[in-house]
Amino acid sequence: MSTLHSGDIDDKFQLWDLRVSVVCPAGKRIMCGAKEGDYFTLEGEMMYLPPGQGISIYSLASVLPLLAAKQRPGLHKNDWMSTDGEVACPDPNCPSKLRIERTALRTFSHGETTVVPLKGDE
Repeated sequence: MSTLHSGDIDDKFQLWDLRVSVVCPAGKRIMCGAKEGDYFTLEGEMMYLPPGQGISIYSLASVLPLLAAKQRPGLHKNDWMSTDGEVACPDPNCPSKLRIERTALRTFSHGETTVVPLKGDE
């Protein structure tokens, strides 16, 4: 196996940008500090919140493990990751959910995201 440098091959890959929005049932008491319509976006590895808006670290912890998988294109049509997009608030007394939506494909270069070279088959 030989090492390929990013200039030797097409090292591009794509990830979905995500929008994670708070969904609150009307008239229900929300315990986690979230408000209907609160959101954050994920672009590659970077998470962005609107100015002045926060998110509970516990709510973030409940959704964080799913985000990298939701970013990957080409999921099998029967994979639950391709259909399930809402995560319950981790507080058992809070009825809010976080809805994960794919928004746009973004292209990255392996060589610009890591110093570890690609391996070639020989």
